[in-house]
Amino acid sequence: MAHSAHVDDYALGRVPTTARKHWFGIAVQRFGQISALSQFLLGATLGYAMTFTDAFLAILVGSIILEVVMCFVGRNEGLNTALMARWTGFGEVGASLVGLAIGISLIGWFGIQSGISAESLNALMPGVLPVWAWSVLFGLAVTAVVAFGFGGMQWLANITVPLFLVLVGWSVTRELSRHDIGALLRSEPAGDPMTIFQGAGLVAGGVIVGAIITGDMTRFNRTNADVVKQTVVGVSLGEFVIGLAGVLLAHAARSGDIVAIVTSSVGLVGLIIVITGTLKINDWNLYSSSLGLVNFVSTTFGKQLHRASTTVVLGIVGTVLASVGILQQFTGFLTLLSVAFPPIAGIMVAEYFIVKRFRPELDATRERGLLPATAPRIVPATIAIWLISSAVGFFVTWGIPSVLSLLLSMVLYIIAGRLGLVRGVGVAKTPESATAQQADTAHSA
Repeated sequence: MAHSAHVDDYALGRVPTTARKHWFGIAVQRFGQISALSQFLLGATLGYAMTFTDAFLAILVGSIILEVVMCFVGRNEGLNTALMARWTGFGEVGASLVGLAIGISLIGWFGIQSGISAESLNALMPGVLPVWAWSVLFGLAVTAVVAFGFGGMQWLANITVPLFLVLVGWSVTRELSRHDIGALLRSEPAGDPMTIFQGAGLVAGGVIVGAIITGDMTRFNRTNADVVKQTVVGVSLGEFVIGLAGVLLAHAARSGDIVAIVTSSVGLVGLIIVITGTLKINDWNLYSSSLGLVNFVSTTFGKQLHRASTTVVLGIVGTVLASVGILQQFTGFLTLLSVAFPPIAGIMVAEYFIVKRFRPELDATRERGLLPATAPRIVPATIAIWLISSAVGFFVTWGIPSVLSLLLSMVLYIIAGRLGLVRGVGVAKTPESATAQQADTAHSA
């Protein structure tokens, strides 16, 4: 059973200390997750609307927000996000909804990203295969890697991240060599101006879902200090290196269309950049989606699904939907769903560090590498706070909505905790198969 838990990446239990990884390898994965095509696009958007100095400050503020959220959410409990939610304010029912939200949202983005890469492959080799066929090949390739779990994704990161960096460095250097760098640093933006606050909101909002599910990655860290190190290194490099490159390219080309900038200036290499950049974020979309749905099915139906098998099924479904173009119609729905994520982090952080209503159960089982034997069935106050904060994040448009809803959920949960309203209704036992698996793993370790 210990071997089974290893292959399954401990989807329903703690990652034992013997399976933890060095922080630098995880930082490479974090950098790969941040430094995707979307980050290039974000940098170009900022550069098209802001001076270089203002864009730098926007990226700095946005990065600090993300790193603070990631470091607090990614505490060293060895539990994935959906599983951790059971003992950080949500209870079994709330945690199942968290898992479902993660599963649906990220498999949708997995399919959409597969479609984007398929269009790039078609542009790279026109006429070789139709776009839908490229979408299938790309989606299945990512699915095969993710089926091997964290180890397979580390292998992918070790290849794609250095390649992405080399190609980006070459393409940016080649394009910028035609311009006076000093003039670009001082030049005015070509588009309608944007404030630093608005820019910081784009930076933080663009990766906020990744920040909320950071526990799926940091559960493999050895210590809380390692969580901080891999987060600061991975996020800072991803945001500043790729983001500022996009800013400079936007100033050089006087355009916000980064894909057109890259592909028109460096052709083949530009398309490979698009593909490698998308590849490295898409594996995490699928991985976290599978963890979310495994936990949803476990808590809702009492069925212990195998993560690798679930990954294959989800990957095939997402790939098929992407290849026929269905998922493009759901972008608005996925964007709407994303407003539910920031309050999840706010509630989890408030419970774990301040209210601590259910924290003792985690503390009592951490050293033995086990799960608490029980969890609250449902916490009504949490569900109400989650809904209220999500609504505020959706309807309030000033400031940084994602950060506002996160902070609001924290404040409301702390108030509810002080008033004694954070109470579990009913008791849910941790499945015996999960506790047995954890005990066997801990014993083997």
